[in-house]
Amino acid sequence: MKKVEIFSDGACSGNPGPGGYGVILRFGEHVKELSGGEAHTTNNRMELMGVIAGLSALKEPCCVTLTTDSKYVVDAVAKGWVYGWKKRGWVRSDKKPALNSDLWEQLLGLLDKHQVTFNWVKGHAGHPENERCDRLAAEQRDLYSHR
Repeated sequence: MKKVEIFSDGACSGNPGPGGYGVILRFGEHVKELSGGEAHTTNNRMELMGVIAGLSALKEPCCVTLTTDSKYVVDAVAKGWVYGWKKRGWVRSDKKPALNSDLWEQLLGLLDKHQVTFNWVKGHAGHPENERCDRLAAEQRDLYSHR
């Protein structure tokens, strides 16, 4: 399997409000940037969309190191919460609905296809790729705030 690095971040102005995501994919010397956004969304949805966009861009199953500053995404997968939510019909252990089940379903399908290791980094702490993804996400957020 090809070894790929993905860096992802999301941004939102208001919660909900206009938001964006930014992604960097790196395979050897090849680097690709992706970004997108929505006029009415949440920060957590944009964090998930960035991860989904990055993994969806891969044309074949890959071994992926995915770096994000989203504890929401990393903890839900690494601690197994998302699998419990799905098993309970998208209900959390506290009996409240699990939010963003549509995106979690997409992500779980991609996690079945690729071998993904999640790597959490502190946001706004000087990590070069995270800072670049943050700028890409903010550009999209700003674009959607004027629509």
